[in-house]
Amino acid sequence: MARPRWKLTVRAGAKVDHDGFDDLGAAVATMRERALQIRAEGPPKTANLLRTFKPADQVTARLELSGRGLLHKPVAGVDVRGDGTFVPYRGGLRREELDPSGHDTPFDLVRETLEGTDR
Repeated sequence: MARPRWKLTVRAGAKVDHDGFDDLGAAVATMRERALQIRAEGPPKTANLLRTFKPADQVTARLELSGRGLLHKPVAGVDVRGDGTFVPYRGGLRREELDPSGHDTPFDLVRETLEGTDR
């Protein structure tokens, strides 16, 4: 059985799910659908630890797409913030937030980023 070309990892709370895709478009579409479902669940509560963490300060879920690669796997994704915003990023260990302005959705930027590294 062939290994899928793209892996979607969804981390929401303590739950982690993985899905495999051969097509980047289908992977991004599923990422978008899952992110919208998570956002629809509502914001997290304000957390009071050593300081107060409002919903906008919290990452409710992290959705990450990774491709194949020997040394440098292409990785990009979206953080779902507690205030309902989506923050796109690229990179695995060294995560870099991406500026979604100029794109219809943050998911378009994720796709464009991965297509650029797929060449």
